[in-house]
Amino acid sequence: MTENDSVLIVEHLLQQKAFPLKLRIVSGREGLSNEIKVRYVQKPGLALTGFTDYLVPYRIQVFGKTEIAYLRNMDPDDQRKAMQEFFRACPIACCIVTRGLETPESMTEACEEASVPLLLTEIPTPDAIANLTAWLARHFAEVDSLHGDLLDVFGVGIMLSGDSGVGKSECALDLVLRGHRLVADDLVEIHKQSPTAVYGRSPDMTKYHMEIRGLGVLNIKELFGVSAVRDRKKLQLVITFVEWEESVEYDRIGLDEDTTEIMGVELPHIILPVRPGRNLTAIVEVAARNYLLKLEGYNSAKAFQNRLLEEISRQSDEEVPGEELE
Repeated sequence: MTENDSVLIVEHLLQQKAFPLKLRIVSGREGLSNEIKVRYVQKPGLALTGFTDYLVPYRIQVFGKTEIAYLRNMDPDDQRKAMQEFFRACPIACCIVTRGLETPESMTEACEEASVPLLLTEIPTPDAIANLTAWLARHFAEVDSLHGDLLDVFGVGIMLSGDSGVGKSECALDLVLRGHRLVADDLVEIHKQSPTAVYGRSPDMTKYHMEIRGLGVLNIKELFGVSAVRDRKKLQLVITFVEWEESVEYDRIGLDEDTTEIMGVELPHIILPVRPGRNLTAIVEVAARNYLLKLEGYNSAKAFQNRLLEEISRQSDEEVPGEELE
């Protein structure tokens, strides 16, 4: 399932508040229902000279200082001709002029005639493109859902997974009590926004809520304040809770680094056996700290192994064979 199963139109762009674009409409209001079908924006460039072969239909066209200056340097009749050819080439979702630049009259009229919204923003072109790209990426991202709890622990997005009743929600609640932040409980919506990054958030129905057996459904935001929750977080580490089995040999050193795949993205994976008396909350916190250390290039398990090998080598060098007595 993907978010682009729902139709994205230009009016949604004007209504969105997640990314600061501060858009206002100049002309072409009848085209607010135009569909946006491409997740990347486009700068017209050579299309203004008549070379329109690479214009992509239903895409947002961004006009910056260069494009507006080029149009202004043209004869008024040539401006109109260029604009007419531009809008005849393919369906345009909308045009956005950056930096608050004054748009040529021919462009305003052409957008009105073609029913293509002409939008204006005061934001510089690179910032506008970055914000538009981020907004489009969020909409067109691949979407899936997983059972588990997602939290922000020391800035690390940790997914707690495991069978029902194993203690995920209880551990998540304890982490919130320690000052960490809940993203989602029980069901996590996963959004793939790039080949190497997946983000998680809660479905709207259960947002900020957590179910604890014996207590029922709790509103974490109301109980602990806005600092105890966050809307979305990048997944960086997966910890799977499993029932302790005496016959199973669990990792005791940490040299074998396991991974798990979520929507094609490989993530570090820890299998954590659960039994009475184990402080799972503290272990999850330490796992987050250890993950951050590894990002900085320090691996505790490998450092310990190197020290052990050095000690073995040193002792071997110090051993002197005894002389045989006759």
